[in-house]
Amino acid sequence: MLEIGNSELCNGCHACYSVCPVSAIEMVADNEGFLRPYIDINRCINCYKCEKSCPVLIKNTTVDNYDILTYACYNHDDKIRKESSSGGIFTLIAEYVIKNDGIVFGAKFDNNFNVIHGSIETLKGLEEFRGSKYVQSSIGDTFKECKRHLELKILVLFSGTPCQIAGLKHYLNNEYQNLICIDFICHGVPSPLLWKKYLDYQKNKYKSNIEIISFRNKQYGWKNFSMYIQFSKKYYLKKLKSDPYLQLFLHDVCLRPSCYNCSFKDIHRISDITIADFWGIHNIMPDIDDDKGISCVIIHSKKGEELFNKVVKNKFKVNINDIKKYNPAIIKSAQKPFNRDAFFNDLKYNNFKVIKRKYYYSYIYNTYKEKALKIFRIFWR
Repeated sequence: MLEIGNSELCNGCHACYSVCPVSAIEMVADNEGFLRPYIDINRCINCYKCEKSCPVLIKNTTVDNYDILTYACYNHDDKIRKESSSGGIFTLIAEYVIKNDGIVFGAKFDNNFNVIHGSIETLKGLEEFRGSKYVQSSIGDTFKECKRHLELKILVLFSGTPCQIAGLKHYLNNEYQNLICIDFICHGVPSPLLWKKYLDYQKNKYKSNIEIISFRNKQYGWKNFSMYIQFSKKYYLKKLKSDPYLQLFLHDVCLRPSCYNCSFKDIHRISDITIADFWGIHNIMPDIDDDKGISCVIIHSKKGEELFNKVVKNKFKVNINDIKKYNPAIIKSAQKPFNRDAFFNDLKYNNFKVIKRKYYYSYIYNTYKEKALKIFRIFWR
């Protein structure tokens, strides 16, 4: 009996879907909105390529024997930096690839603001990939498209979550010198079903279609980022602590089951480069912290090192322990909240307004309650 997709460790990476020689596997949303492989047993030929390509079931990729390099850095272009989630380093690397007749794969919005993986071959198109998307993206056929370009000796940059990069590597089952893989320090991936209900809630509230979305708007600064939604005549702008979707995400209640026991939490990775926000930089290098965004970068391969040194000028060496201290998600999975199962049961039958009232407001109440108790303890010392 094929095991793919049945485990809570399935991360929806699409490796099995991509490798199936008879297209017997379809990615189908489960009750929580996460894509899982569904096997048509009438078409399956029992070749077991799907199981062999699964990065959770089979550990057939090795990490380079390479002493990692760690940096704090940022893009010198303030406009790109402002549009980026942190320091704009992904854009610098992607620009180099495109200028060298390459192709870039990454997460973007479709016309309905679902998050999907796609490809870009123009500098202008990179705008679609800029900025974090706090929803699990659908890989679709991008693994297959990536392989076609690699076989044609075209330079390829593929960016994604650590599990998506692992899925790609297992699917390819071959080392390509013309492939650059970038992952990031991942907190976990929220449910696409929650995201859809949040969008419906916003459209109904503002009685307008959505034109632009940014999860990490920097109007109030990099550290105090905001959810920004541009409608046809109005806009929505709420700081991190005031947006219900971001709060549900950061309280870990809406994550994929595999995120609570992630198989890819490690300093040493099969990607060439890991990028993330350099939280805590104000304590480590206050002179470079202008609250416009600083990236931390971890280099995992000689190939990644050579490319990074070609394109990034504003960089400062740092200690990996400083990255771990302020961004522990690099090595630690999210903890499963006690009410996660209840949350998804409520999500299945209710709209976002109900979810907001039941869960978001309880988080706000508990936050103020904790602050009040701290003040009370200080007063009565």
